[in-house]
Parts: sequence; structure tokens; C-alpha cells
Amino acid sequence: MIKNSNNKNLLLIFARNPELGKAKTRLAKTVGDETALEIYKFLLEKTREVSLEVTSDKAIYYSVKIREHDIWDRNNYQKHQQVGEDLGFRMQHAFKKSFDAGYQKVMIIGSDLYDLTTQNIEKAFKELDNNDIVIGPAEDGGYYLLGMKSLQKKVFKNKDWGTETVRQDTLADLKDKKVFLLEELNDIDVFEDIENHAAFQKFLN
Repeated sequence: MIKNSNNKNLLLIFARNPELGKAKTRLAKTVGDETALEIYKFLLEKTREVSLEVTSDKAIYYSVKIREHDIWDRNNYQKHQQVGEDLGFRMQHAFKKSFDAGYQKVMIIGSDLYDLTTQNIEKAFKELDNNDIVIGPAEDGGYYLLGMKSLQKKVFKNKDWGTETVRQDTLADLKDKKVFLLEELNDIDVFEDIENHAAFQKFLN
């Protein structure tokens, strides 16, 4: 059960359990499984640092099973497991659970975005004062952040997850809603995303 504090904002973080051979598989094709895992752990740590400063409540959603002794401290993060096979279903379940618990603004981010900042997330919560939905567009055609004030089920259905059409299909679903777009950022999926990025050179030399 999600425990609701006096805070009416909740940040959801979807993360894969960091396991060899299962993290950043597209990146691993170039750098190998072990380096890909190290990069993913690095991204998880960055996500934790950025989210820790956000003034909302926070919840980490694990892909496989909940871990107790890891970087996500229960004093700062509610811990849950993702439910469902399809990414859309898993996100919808997490959003519904959050609204059912009484949260008024709910936002989700992934854990593979090095350039995301605390300020990006705080701005997104603030923009929900005057908008129905906030989206953080990713360079690959998807999105790195999705925030809403009420459950918009259609954005979770009939999407080809992981492809360049996700954002345009999502925006098409929201034609009758007020949508705010944050700045475009690049999430880390393939080698080209990191090869010229200074923060990742230590993994490539």
C-alpha cells in the first residue's frame, strides 16, 4: 500500500534491477555486458541524487523484485514492484495506485537519463498547476518524464513502446488536453548516446 504523507505530489521512478546481462542490452552490444551494467549502476546513482532533492514524495518501482539493502533508502523512497507485462500497463497501474492513495500530481521518470536535473522535475510539478499533462520529450521520439493530475488511461494503451513513435502517438491521444512540453533531453540507450558524453568516458577508456 502506498502511504500518503501530507505531500500531494508523488514522483515515481521506474528502474530495472541491475543484473548482469539484463541492463542496457542495446548498449551492451557495443561495450559488453559488464560495462553496460556499470553504466546502468552509474545512471541509477545519478537518478537517486537528482530525485533525492525533489520536494515531492518519492517511490521506486522495481522491474523484478523489491530490494531492501540498496541505494534506495526507505526513509526517502516508498518501494514497490512493477505489475504487468507491458510497459503501458505497468505505468498505468503505478499511476492509478498513486491517485487512489490521494496524491494530486503524479509524475514518472525512468532511470537512464544522465542530463535530468532536480530543477526539471520541480518545474514539471509546477507546470501541472496550469496544465493537464506535462511531458519531457526524449531525443529518440519517446519521453523521459510524464506527469498528470488525473489518470489518463489512453496514453498507456496502443503504443509501440521503445520506438520513435511513442511521443507523437501520446500527443495525438491528448489533443483535447492542455499539455506542457519540457526541454528535450537524451536518454541513454545505445553507444551513440554516450560516445561523446564527457561523463561516460571513464567507462570507455
